[in-house]
Amino acid sequence: MHTSEDIINKTMTFVKESLNDAEGGHDWFHTLRVYNNSLLISKNESVDTFVVSLGALLHDIADSKFHNGDETVGPRITREFLFKLNVDSISIEHVVNIIENISFKGGNDPQKFKSAELDVVQDADRLDAIGAIGIARCFNYGGFKNRELYNPDIKPNLNMSKAEYKTSTAPTINHFYEKLLLLKDRMNTKTGKQIALERHHYMQGFLDQFYAEWKGAK
Repeated sequence: MHTSEDIINKTMTFVKESLNDAEGGHDWFHTLRVYNNSLLISKNESVDTFVVSLGALLHDIADSKFHNGDETVGPRITREFLFKLNVDSISIEHVVNIIENISFKGGNDPQKFKSAELDVVQDADRLDAIGAIGIARCFNYGGFKNRELYNPDIKPNLNMSKAEYKTSTAPTINHFYEKLLLLKDRMNTKTGKQIALERHHYMQGFLDQFYAEWKGAK
């Protein structure tokens, strides 16, 4: 019989190996940051930390962005892996629901599942999308997709459908307005909101500096 600690340790090993060749913004270190932030946020929330831990560790095990948009891969891998570790079925389904509902996906689609554990993991994941690391991840992914840094002629689209969001090829700067700057007001927990506010201000300062340099003013 596996203990909770044993299951979490085995999950860490599994995820680390699975993400060995992942894109830099969605690699093991991203997962580890989300895991650590989830535990930090959990201290002030009434949640099942076992489910939170597994949800955080497995949330990007197979990001649909890198699987031709297929959103079923991650949940399937998760279900099979946890089943082999004899995790109880209720916890498995909860973790799968977290994975299926954690993503932003354009921000205009209603979330189909809600739980305090999802709130925690979602906040932790969103915190890693903003601030200094969020900026680094944003441009890393833009480079990975060979996108323009910025194009004044291409305006941000704030009303994208889920399909449009997933297939967008807009310049990287647009992503700040289409997602990153919106996250501050979409945090679920008190701790998440507090951390997000500071990171949000950092991004605003970065954008001010970016535009000033773009114009040759600094």
